[in-house]
Amino acid sequence: MTTVEENTVEEKPKRLISGPGMLLVWFYGVMVVGAVSRSVYQIATEFDRAPLAYSLSAVAGVVYGFITYSLIRGGERARLAAQACCAAELAGVLVVGTLTVIDSSAFPDATVWSYYGAGYIFIPVLLPLSALYWLRKNRTADAGDTADTVTP
Repeated sequence: MTTVEENTVEEKPKRLISGPGMLLVWFYGVMVVGAVSRSVYQIATEFDRAPLAYSLSAVAGVVYGFITYSLIRGGERARLAAQACCAAELAGVLVVGTLTVIDSSAFPDATVWSYYGAGYIFIPVLLPLSALYWLRKNRTADAGDTADTVTP
């Protein structure tokens, strides 16, 4: 006699944090702590000095947090969400970085993305590029796995 529990097969989402994915989670976790703590302090103590810069740092921290969560969660939907956030993150880094290079007075105080993340050893520009590559490669590997298991 079988029970319903034995017949129910729960599929776990495909892990996105194997191999280099674990390193991405670590880096994004560090960036969450750095960006959020920096922005919370700046918003609480000197928001009137550079509200846009401090708000952008807070947004960056939230984006980093969502990407970290998506990578840990795994699965196709999380991979697509992480890809979209990484693309938005990269766009933000490129726009803010370019604005700070062209006109340094555009932001009275630095953001996480100022000068393409120079204050963070350029991790803000390298991280989304690495993550997008990893997420794309991970999708390609999945496509190859399913092609092997499909029978005519």
